[in-house]
Amino acid sequence: MEQVRSIYTASGRLRGMKIIKKDLKHGSIKASIDNLDDLWTIYNVIEKKDLVYAKTTREVKMEGIGRPSSRRVPVSLGLKVEKVYFDREINRLRVHGIVTEGPKELNIQGTHHTINLAANDTLTIVKEHWYKHQLDRMEKAVYEEEPAIVVSIDSDECCVAILRAYGPDIKAEVDSKLPGKLEHQKREEALKKYFNDVSRILEGMIKEAGYKTIVVGPGFAKENFVKYLKSSSPEVASKVVAVKTVTSGGVAGVYESMRSGIVGKVMKDARASKEVMLVEEVLARLGAGRGDVVFGLSQTEEDATAGAVETLLVCDTKLREAEDDERRRIEEIIRSVEKKAGRILIVSSEHEGGKKLASLGGIAATLRYSRHF
Repeated sequence: MEQVRSIYTASGRLRGMKIIKKDLKHGSIKASIDNLDDLWTIYNVIEKKDLVYAKTTREVKMEGIGRPSSRRVPVSLGLKVEKVYFDREINRLRVHGIVTEGPKELNIQGTHHTINLAANDTLTIVKEHWYKHQLDRMEKAVYEEEPAIVVSIDSDECCVAILRAYGPDIKAEVDSKLPGKLEHQKREEALKKYFNDVSRILEGMIKEAGYKTIVVGPGFAKENFVKYLKSSSPEVASKVVAVKTVTSGGVAGVYESMRSGIVGKVMKDARASKEVMLVEEVLARLGAGRGDVVFGLSQTEEDATAGAVETLLVCDTKLREAEDDERRRIEEIIRSVEKKAGRILIVSSEHEGGKKLASLGGIAATLRYSRHF
């Protein structure tokens, strides 16, 4: 009997973030959030000491006869940001900081507050300086390609994931538990049930979101699964845009499809796949000893100042959790690279590429030329 571990929750089709107002003279951008990927964009744009304005609720003490009571009331607040937390479990972005602006009658200026942001919310971000890579990221979110579903399947296991901007969002895993090959009839029945379980999960996701689907895996299981879809669920099968070979099924196959460039070839704007591939490129160059890649803060800083950096990769946690002095150094590196027309990529720590970059100190760069003279 197969074991289905489904953690799928439906989400609607993407329409894209909306930039309502941009006033860079005063460092201000007002935007509306449409989906989970927009939240991830905002998470990577908001920084400590930024000002954020949004509608929220605040607990207010009520005075009256009897015991003191309190209730939450809707308010519009401005915060000076101290921390930002992206909560994937409940699809929320938590912005914590000091209240700088709010209803005078509440007398809450200078107190702490947390604004919870979700899809359909609107906020205004005010910065002293907007970096080009931040502006590019905001603009790209308006037109970004919707995510794809990746089905990684072999005869033992299957993983169904939505590839989002921050990495694979694992929605379900299915273990086939197929009988041995000598039990032909039982195996055929179990295989049909295995494919049916995966098909039902996929059907529910596509019905809600309509995403295109990439099926990957080793051997013939992937082709046999697609054949099953065509006969049992033609509408679902019509969403399959590619069937590709990887060496593993399950979660490992999802990551391999990103690492190998399979997803990137099908989805031109697959940000997470690009991030993983660039980190793999850094590791490959390091392994080959080509001399045209560096990692670590000091060496990257030196090459950025010299104008040698072609692409700068910074792990999001490195930037977010850095102490003030280290953060200033990272920001100066970003400025130097932007001035020399280099590329900036803030890499998600949610996928394996970000974890590998973190192991290199959270910052690395490919260079325009070899450092071996």
